[in-house]
Amino acid sequence: MLFSAYRYGFNSVGHEAVHARLSQLQPPRQRPGILGINLGKNKTSEDYVQDYTRGIACFGPIADYLVVNISSPNTPGLRNLQHRGKLEKLVDAVIDARDNLPGSHKPPIFLKIAPDLTDEDKLDIATVVRRKGRKVDGLIVSNTTVSRPPTLQSAEREETGGLSGQPLRALATKTIKDMYQLVEGSVPIIGVGGIASGQDAYDKIRAGASLIQLYTALIYHGPPLIIRITKELEELLL
Repeated sequence: MLFSAYRYGFNSVGHEAVHARLSQLQPPRQRPGILGINLGKNKTSEDYVQDYTRGIACFGPIADYLVVNISSPNTPGLRNLQHRGKLEKLVDAVIDARDNLPGSHKPPIFLKIAPDLTDEDKLDIATVVRRKGRKVDGLIVSNTTVSRPPTLQSAEREETGGLSGQPLRALATKTIKDMYQLVEGSVPIIGVGGIASGQDAYDKIRAGASLIQLYTALIYHGPPLIIRITKELEELLL
């Protein structure tokens, strides 16, 4: 069983240093591949909205898409931003910041949400996403989980942090399905969580994902995993 418990938080050398590194790449639409920038609030921040809008102002011109991460379990108070009132305020601010970027490049904005949501939380998020004219461009479902399934046998199973990998697979897939139904397919969903095979990827797609992302399994198996998943997906579709 492949899994990891992450508790790094949003450690970083800061906007300026990261921007300097990424600025060496070719501009959006000219480079091979897609560059997504993950944005989160600082642990000790008193103005969470400003943290995100500053990130958009800094990285918007060079990103192919921007992720507003409101679901890391390792930053105190971050998951509270998934509640409707705070989320509406944040989404309005980040859309304004994106729309006010200089030039014609306006990268899409994706919300990255948790798998440990109540039905009320999911409805709140879907309501904000479906607003006319002020909605985000997509969802990333999901981040790591703070739950600990009884199937875990490792001596480290009770460590704090966000659990990823195969124990997250079913929970993430259910959250994708729930959110797809709630938004009625109105925005694309990037499916994440416990994907280690073509079948895992196919399950995410069947649940409503338009794209998938790999994390833990890619660490264990390396880049060849992508080729294997692609081949297995092809066989499933024959």
